[in-house]
Amino acid sequence: MSTASATRALSSTAFFTLLLIALVMGANHVAARLAFNNGVDVATAVVFRSAVSATVLAVIIRLQGVPFRFDALTSRQRRFVPLIGLLIGFQSLTIYSSVARLPVALALLAFNTYPLCAAFWDRVLYGKRPDRSMLLAMPVILFGLALALDVAGAASGLGAGAHWAKIGVGVAFALAAAMLFGVAMILTQHEITALDGRVRSCTTLGMAGLVAILSAIVQGGLQFPSGATPELGWLGLGLLTFLYGSGFTLMFTVLPKLGVAGNSAIMNVEPVFALVLAWLFLGQAIAPIQVVGALIVVGAVIWLGLKRGKS
Repeated sequence: MSTASATRALSSTAFFTLLLIALVMGANHVAARLAFNNGVDVATAVVFRSAVSATVLAVIIRLQGVPFRFDALTSRQRRFVPLIGLLIGFQSLTIYSSVARLPVALALLAFNTYPLCAAFWDRVLYGKRPDRSMLLAMPVILFGLALALDVAGAASGLGAGAHWAKIGVGVAFALAAAMLFGVAMILTQHEITALDGRVRSCTTLGMAGLVAILSAIVQGGLQFPSGATPELGWLGLGLLTFLYGSGFTLMFTVLPKLGVAGNSAIMNVEPVFALVLAWLFLGQAIAPIQVVGALIVVGAVIWLGLKRGKS
């Protein structure tokens, strides 16, 4: 096989691996909604997925001989490690709170505004102006999101007032998750990039689990499946835990061997997979104009990621 052919084959493998991870992560949110529909609360779901994923990453770190140390960071930078973990903990709670209230695809689409949020925080915290590609993508993403969320309530037939009374809280949780994830991304990029990604993610997941445990304690403890079909709740809880852990395992074992970053733009097709899976397994459907909006948002975010990947 020629070098060019080998490169194409590697690229194809990487591309389909990224699609697989996007599928797995989209399925994780659909499984979460199944659990929420059958008695599991948000904090319990985050505790399970964070604990298992952190454990999996810890095993990977041990097997790969990666030192679990923070020597690469200055004393100032080390202070950001627990802060970023707290931010991701609250982000995990808010995105699942949105998934529990909205059609899964719409929750993920609203969350997909996080590149805009990251640009905002980069400007506020570090004085960096948005680049041209971001300025071009912003109105397109917002336009697509307006279509996807049916801001006027036309597709739902409810009118704006009744429609937003129905979806407003869920959208607010998704946008809060985007803001939290955006600031966590910017702090990571500016403060702790010197820390090994596996150690960073394991620490972050551990902190997220602690935040969820505290949230569960405040609410009276973990809430396990209940109601008429608790078996579906256990299925959802087991699947979301397995899928989230599997996604992280692929990102930190397979992708590095393929020379691909885990935050590759192609992974932003996750809401599209979630849309199809939620329709198939949860019976969730959205209007055609909302599907068009979804594709606009996903396309703009992927384009933005590809442009930044070249810069």
